[in-house]
Amino acid sequence: MSQRRFASRLSRREWLRHSCFGFGSVALAGMLKAAAPHFAPKAKRIVMLFMDGGVSHVDSFDPKPRLTAEHGQPFKMKIETTQFENNGSTFGSPFSFKQYGDSGIPVSNLFPHIAQHVDDLCVIRSMLSPFAEHAQACYMLHTGHQLQGRPSMGAWISYGLGSESANLPSFVVVNGGQLPLGGIANYSSGFLPAVHEASLFHVGLNTPIVDNIEPDEPKPGQQLNKLRFIAENDRNFARRAGSGEDQIESAIRNYELAFAMQRSVPEVANFKEETLDTLERYGLNSSNAFEARYARQCLLARRLLERGVRFVELTCVGGIRFVSPWDSHNDIKGEHKKNAEIVDRPIAALLADLKQRGLLDDTIVVWTGEFGRTPFAQGSDGRDHNPQGFSMWLAGGGIRGGMTYGATDEYGYHAIENIVTPYDLQATLLHLLGIDHERLTFRFGGRDIRLTDVHGHVLRDILV
Repeated sequence: MSQRRFASRLSRREWLRHSCFGFGSVALAGMLKAAAPHFAPKAKRIVMLFMDGGVSHVDSFDPKPRLTAEHGQPFKMKIETTQFENNGSTFGSPFSFKQYGDSGIPVSNLFPHIAQHVDDLCVIRSMLSPFAEHAQACYMLHTGHQLQGRPSMGAWISYGLGSESANLPSFVVVNGGQLPLGGIANYSSGFLPAVHEASLFHVGLNTPIVDNIEPDEPKPGQQLNKLRFIAENDRNFARRAGSGEDQIESAIRNYELAFAMQRSVPEVANFKEETLDTLERYGLNSSNAFEARYARQCLLARRLLERGVRFVELTCVGGIRFVSPWDSHNDIKGEHKKNAEIVDRPIAALLADLKQRGLLDDTIVVWTGEFGRTPFAQGSDGRDHNPQGFSMWLAGGGIRGGMTYGATDEYGYHAIENIVTPYDLQATLLHLLGIDHERLTFRFGGRDIRLTDVHGHVLRDILV
């Protein structure tokens, strides 16, 4: 059984029955207490910057001189089955690499702004995924399973630790308009109570941050009466049914949270208190509309994190490509450059902002795609999917900065040293939050299920 228990055994229905309001001014007070972690945490929260489609590691954080030396020659290793089986010659990176920081970690000219922060980054060069197809790889990374229906990592963390905020969800997806393949199931609560499902905050051009955030009722008292009526009906139903307490409590809790968010969301989405210098550093005034949109996502993420949201994930910006923006099957030079120009400056600003505010010490920043790309060409100037080895990076909350971990072979094809699986990443992130990934379980279908299934090892060598 899970180690997670609320401190008070007073049920939500009992609490509502004895409160004088039921909803409103006391809606969430004391109801979102976090359970005690299994051990002292090094981090309190996570922000995940998901690079949907698969960034090419050999063009970003894992330079391979041999690819350059053998560019245009037949590829000299055995080629595994690829997604499109349109395999060309060895493909040297069209981007140049340079060493940065005291650590001397090489980064390509795709990311000149992020490169300024390498001494805070742990670049993992030995990630692999069991799947070469987008949706399955996305599900594996997010939920620990290749099929939809399992709880997302953010939902597990919400379930395991509770919320630090009474007025905001514990798990938020800041959606720039492009959900990864697999859709909203990447952020599902699965079989966990529904209150742990991700809330989508939209960052569009002329759309509300949260749909239907404005109450329909012209007077606050009318809405409060409706909520009391719904709560009373839920309580009566629970008494008649005699079961389903968790589901009913989740429904009531979602009503309460929605009510609280009518005040909290407009405040968190209001950037008027931010300085002009801050807006400029993130790129909110960029002439590149895509970069300006992602800048808003990054700034909103920081505001959510500092207000107690446990897990924030940013999607890619919509309109770059019809699906999976980093999925550069052709013209990798042009497509990767376009994508990097959108995210590089805002992400660097987020890192600097978190550090300046003292938040990076207990916030983990995760930058990753679902897999990498082949060291040989697809056609003449693209790269196919490569799950056998790719790069990602971590920063903040207990992560050792200024280091690389693991390695791919001299072509960047296969991870060969200190191999890291999605389960290892998940186990490590939970560990930093004070959670033993083997003890965070939920009884479903006759067995205790966990995010990491029966796998996963904490990457202790990358921890402070």
